[in-house]
Amino acid sequence: MNRPRRLGVLAAALATTLLVTAGCTARRDDPPAAPPGTGVPSGTPAPGRAVNGVSNPFGAHWDWSRYQQFAPYLRRIAGSATYEEISWCEIERTSGQVDWTGLDEIATRSRELGITLHLKIRTGVCWATGGTARYTRGAANKTESAMPTDLAAYQRFVRSVVQRYGPYGVREYAIENEVNAPSYWAGSPEDYVRLVKAAAETIRATDPRARVVDSGISSVAYGMGVADRLVRAGRVPEAVAAYQAYFQRRIGTRGQQIPAVTGEAQLLKALGTDTNSRSLRFLATTESLLADRTVDVRQVHFYEHFSGVAPLLDYLRATTPTGLPIQAWEVGQFWRDGDGDPASRAAEMVKTVTLLAAGGIGEISWLPLAYNPNNAAGSEVRYGLLDPDGTEREAGRMLASLADASRDATVTALPASVADKLHGVAFVRGGSSTLVLWSASTTPVTVPAARGGQTGAVGAPLRAAGGGTTVTDVPVLLRADQPVDRILADLR
Repeated sequence: MNRPRRLGVLAAALATTLLVTAGCTARRDDPPAAPPGTGVPSGTPAPGRAVNGVSNPFGAHWDWSRYQQFAPYLRRIAGSATYEEISWCEIERTSGQVDWTGLDEIATRSRELGITLHLKIRTGVCWATGGTARYTRGAANKTESAMPTDLAAYQRFVRSVVQRYGPYGVREYAIENEVNAPSYWAGSPEDYVRLVKAAAETIRATDPRARVVDSGISSVAYGMGVADRLVRAGRVPEAVAAYQAYFQRRIGTRGQQIPAVTGEAQLLKALGTDTNSRSLRFLATTESLLADRTVDVRQVHFYEHFSGVAPLLDYLRATTPTGLPIQAWEVGQFWRDGDGDPASRAAEMVKTVTLLAAGGIGEISWLPLAYNPNNAAGSEVRYGLLDPDGTEREAGRMLASLADASRDATVTALPASVADKLHGVAFVRGGSSTLVLWSASTTPVTVPAARGGQTGAVGAPLRAAGGGTTVTDVPVLLRADQPVDRILADLR
């Protein structure tokens, strides 16, 4: 995934691109000084942010070293949430010497933007874990995580994170990242359970309002979980169809780990590789932590074609305890050598995020906000909402439009009665309903005129919809002063 840079490097970049927070000096353990012109952070929301959570489900994840280029757009999606990945080994490179500088700046700027910050706490590999890293990634030489040699010392570090950033409004803490991958987690599933239980105990004792989040199993691993569950239930044709829909852009991108599958034997062989077997074990481990409520929030990663959303949602409904929130901290388009034009890629982004929202996913962060042209792949494998210099793409305008429509609104799935004709989502605020719609087939659908009706392309100015709205496979936005059921009552 498009991971943040090492915080030590990031601190230097922030020092040149941001207004440095007064009193924020390296090698300090004391609480951060208040940002210029403010009081001590108190958790009071910045403008556009809900008091008890996000007010807009559509957010993004970005490279903080390019904050100046991105800030104008980030203000447009205020009320959303994002996350920052931190490493114990990076923040405390030498035992007892802690440097919070880079993360203090990130927490400060997130508040100023009106964007809720979540933290993903990793260990890394260093003095705190022993051993030597086997995997390094990127210019920052990020490594996998390993089990701490002293669990009490780890808990002290976690406590210091929660004490320091709770006052900034941080309430959610994920433990590690994509532990199904050896390049992110060197331990066993049992090790991970021990780590999460220790972290969860500390987080809750330090801040009773805080919530513990799982590591976020990878998008590919979730696809394997979708197929495996259906096979185990004896629903082999559905399993093959779900696999094909989910992985349509991944076949062959990882050799035999994601092969073409047309029948049961091929599917079982794919699920049985060492890599995929490991992913399924860690997925089951994560679900055990959800089931016993060690973890409060399920974290989903999804980078596939939007046709994979339906089987994913079906899987999540079947394997997530009732009432436990689900958030998508990483959503994007993985498309190696993708040849889609900007309009079609933007439309696909809208379909992906609205289907997730309609399916009950409470927070959806697009990754990356803007791709890094200097990435190791040498191409834009994961599609950005912005150009590298911060210029808005059509996809960026569309996501900002969704943020405006959803802010402080109730997210509602479309009525089941229209499922064979329309796909999309509705946002209800007061007596007004805003719908994002596209045809469920190649046949256009006409939504009759409604009181106060306005319509237009997502991201474009709306116009009066006196003659009704024709909906094709390209998403449109429809707003009217009526309930959703009434607006969609007489489709043609």
